[in-house]
Amino acid sequence: MEFLAIPSQQFDLPKRISRLGELAANLWWSWNPDAARLFAQLDHDLWERLGHNPIRLLNEVNRDRLKQAAKDKDYLENYDRLFAAFDDYFKKDAWSQKTHPQLINPVAYFSMEYGLHETLPIYSGGLGVLSGDHLKEASDLGLPFVAVGFMYAQGYFNQRISEDGWQEALNNPLTFEHLPVSLVMKDGAPLTIDFDFPDRKLSAQIWEARVGRVPLYLLDSNVEANNEYDRLLTARLYWSDLDRRVMQEILLGIGGVRALRALGYNPAVWHMNEGHASFLTLERIREQVAGGVAFASAAQKTRAQNVFTTHTPVPAGNDEFPLWLIEKYLANYWAELGLTREQFMDAAKHSTPHGEMYSMPVLALKLSGGSNGVSELHGEVSRDMWKFLWPDRAVKDVPIQHVTNGVHTRNWMGRRMNTLLESYLGKNWYDSLDDHAVISRIDEIPDFELWNVHLHLKRKMAFYLTERVRERWTRGGFHPVQVVGSGVLINPYALTIGFARRFATYKRASLILSDVERLLELINRPNQPVQIIFAGKAHPADDPGKELIQQVYRAVKKAETGGRIVFVEDYDMNLARYLVQGVDVWLNTPRRPYEASGTSGMKAAINGVPNFSVLDGWWREAYNGKNGWAIGEDKPYESNEAQDAADAESLYNTLERQIIPKFYERDPKEMSSAWISIMKETMKTVIPQFSTRRMVKEYIGKFYIPALKK
Repeated sequence: MEFLAIPSQQFDLPKRISRLGELAANLWWSWNPDAARLFAQLDHDLWERLGHNPIRLLNEVNRDRLKQAAKDKDYLENYDRLFAAFDDYFKKDAWSQKTHPQLINPVAYFSMEYGLHETLPIYSGGLGVLSGDHLKEASDLGLPFVAVGFMYAQGYFNQRISEDGWQEALNNPLTFEHLPVSLVMKDGAPLTIDFDFPDRKLSAQIWEARVGRVPLYLLDSNVEANNEYDRLLTARLYWSDLDRRVMQEILLGIGGVRALRALGYNPAVWHMNEGHASFLTLERIREQVAGGVAFASAAQKTRAQNVFTTHTPVPAGNDEFPLWLIEKYLANYWAELGLTREQFMDAAKHSTPHGEMYSMPVLALKLSGGSNGVSELHGEVSRDMWKFLWPDRAVKDVPIQHVTNGVHTRNWMGRRMNTLLESYLGKNWYDSLDDHAVISRIDEIPDFELWNVHLHLKRKMAFYLTERVRERWTRGGFHPVQVVGSGVLINPYALTIGFARRFATYKRASLILSDVERLLELINRPNQPVQIIFAGKAHPADDPGKELIQQVYRAVKKAETGGRIVFVEDYDMNLARYLVQGVDVWLNTPRRPYEASGTSGMKAAINGVPNFSVLDGWWREAYNGKNGWAIGEDKPYESNEAQDAADAESLYNTLERQIIPKFYERDPKEMSSAWISIMKETMKTVIPQFSTRRMVKEYIGKFYIPALKK
């Protein structure tokens, strides 16, 4: 199946610039800054007000302005240059075609969420953003790839923080006409797929989004054939209701396979991003059984092409369902597999203190030819955690490898930082993104040029935070203390630390607040002020996570902080870009070893922002003593309390004795050469090694190509 840029919307545009509609319909524009600037040039204020949504912009911008742009020489030069690059991207043979011509049938990638752009809020956090970055890199590499997920009608919630610091979740219903998606049609009607529950049929229609060369198919249960309860199944991410949760995972895994078959795909590899999609392994077996193959033979035949990536280093974080609930929804299904109830349950049975459960990762691990964790340490933890499935093997021989996560560099690097690298590494440096020799030439960049770009990104972040506060104030219901606590007093020249991520308790957002008096001394040092920016959401059902936000917010509101500790509400991909590009230090304080990988610190590092982190996940591999700072030691502790105490002391000591003095150790040009040296080392080590370029190539070499040979 050819990969084409298919417009999904129609616009009334002047003929000379009519291809803007085609560009708006393909998310390729979202990781190409020149494309975003082309839209913004039409009406910058409207572009910002609409949240960088090109489809809404083209429909709402003044018609006279479009006519003017169609005659503007400078605009047309930018337009023609951009579309020459756009066309070249889709026409030329990319790395995959040149290196692995045997990859013809696509890799099918399944994930519960995709973080592609803030205007398509079908993601909740790092797992989704990783999925989105994986798709973008697959497109850049020309890898035959097709993805499956859900079209969440309510998106993910908007976060509001009350005056007392409690997270409030506001629904965010999506208007599909404003999004870069199109309904898949067949014979003039929406194409649908079905699944038979014991008491009713579930149907779903399919939306398509284009991510460069990659088609993403999003299942949607809001169809007339379903009852009201089932129509809400894909309304939101991660239902707490176990019935809806298991139904979602049935639809993703089984329905996703059926959707790809209905669309004419015959994937060569089936990649499950986390256990949510594990039912696809059974559906692929069912297809074989329907053709007369016995279950055991069908399992053996299909296993080799299944790849499973686990992101969860604790058993409690993996999806498991009571056996009675599985029976409630799949009682009809095991007969189609030629199995009894007991045989069906045995495929995924997991004994827990709460009784026997049906485990999605157990199902995936048993029926996948390749499995991996998402960092070296997480691979070790996973092998130990799942060893019971291979009782005759030593832990080191448990067949779970690791592929450390990465980030899509073009998507997260500041435009001006990319321009600087083009000046010194070459216009086509991005083609050599994973070449350490090329990236090492960052040392040739004059210190003052790198520092000036960094200061530009800091000022840009500070201005953005101020404008967010202004916009929030005009809507009312915002207390003056909240205004100060939201970043309106941020100083773009003070040492600024960023902490932004999902607020789960193991991430220990409040670790830096564990000694308030010591912290106040730090942030209020004469002539050496420190600012800390917090942002992040807790799952609506996670009260401990919401209590953690409240604890942070109460520290934010203290008058003694002078507005130097802030919490920015409603964390999304847009805010994330400003933070990872604009802070001076990226802080990460997970309780080791519960951070499977982490990617936010990578996004900061590619912009020259050093990490200050616990030696967990990816940072344990990246840290070399010259590219940032470590919190605590690379070892297990006898208790959580002991680890918390040791890490807090390490955090404060390192800030007091190393980070703050080094940042403010200025020469007559108001620069710290020692600090800039750390920035350069950060970029040199992280850009080539922790990009999705390296990550996807590693998946190809370790899993996708071997699957073709089995």
